[in-house]
Formats: sequence, structure tokens, C-alpha cells
Amino acid sequence: MSVKPILFNTDMVQAILDGRKRVTRRVVKPQPEAIYVHGKQRDIINRNEIAFKVMNRGGKDCYMIPPYQPGDILYVRETWQCINPYSDKEYVYRASCDADFASDIGKWIPSIHMPKEAARIWLKVIDVRVERLQDITDEQAELEGTHDYSSTANGFFYIWDSTIKKANLDRYGWDADPWVWVIEFERCEKPRR
Repeated sequence: MSVKPILFNTDMVQAILDGRKRVTRRVVKPQPEAIYVHGKQRDIINRNEIAFKVMNRGGKDCYMIPPYQPGDILYVRETWQCINPYSDKEYVYRASCDADFASDIGKWIPSIHMPKEAARIWLKVIDVRVERLQDITDEQAELEGTHDYSSTANGFFYIWDSTIKKANLDRYGWDADPWVWVIEFERCEKPRR
């Protein structure tokens, strides 16, 4: 088990807090040219890690390992601010602030800069698999926190494309149908050490 950070935008943090989000998809980088082992995940010999086999350009077999493994503990990095940095550190989080209080904060600190000590949401990875983005089902889209859409799998593409840089939409956007890591998680307590 490892303790690792994971980034979420404000909408997805709210979905986690509401109990609507229990799955996240992350782009496999680099995108494999082909997947072997019958398109299934495979345990690497002598290691308890999930991976899948890809062919690199030199014709050699190599394995891609997902960024997270079942059992890993993740601390959520979210947009935040420290309002009392000098004594007992007091943190506020954009996902939990009402509009009036949020405007009083001034400049929010982006999630990428959140230290582990400021994290308030902890997740335990329960499953990791690889699939094409457009293979998402309505049930899985709902677990992604897309309950506001009448056709959740079709509506998921709006959320997905909003998280991809415009310059990368042709490679990683919905229409590109990239390979993605599907990471299922559950909320947990902060580890003791």
C-alpha cells in the first residue's frame, strides 16, 4: 500500500463529498498501440501490481502500470486556502464554501499545490482496470458523478472534455476514445502515519 496524491476539480470534489462519485478515469500515457493478453489486465510475475502488456515501437514487449493499485490510499488535492498560517493551520476548501465566503477568500490556491497536511478527503483504491473511454456504461457514468444528465454515458463526454486541455482534445478527448485507467475507490480515514 502506498499513499499518493490525486487531483480533482471542484465539481468532482463536491460529488465525492455528496457520495455520488466513486470512480474516476485517467488517461493512459502514453497511449498503447495495441493491448495483448486478450485485452485483460495481467499480474506481473513476482509483483502484486496490475498491468497490461503493450508493444513499443522497437517491437519489445513492455508493461504499463497504472498510477494507483488496489489498496493504495489517496489524498485528494483540491482548490484550497490557508486562512490562519501562523498558529493552528486553518484550511478552507472551495468545494465547501458558499459564494459569498468564497469571494472573501481572495485568491484560491490551485489543487496542484495542496500539501498532504491540508488534505481532508482520503480514498482507498478498491479496483483498477483499463478500458476505452467510450466503453463507459450508464451505471459507471453515474458512479463518476454525472447524475444530472438524462443519458449519463452520453452526458459523460461533456464532463470528460471539460477536463482535457484544448490542445490535447484530438488525442485524449471523447472523440479520440483513448485508453483510460478506471479507478474505483471508497472514502476512508486518514492513515495514522
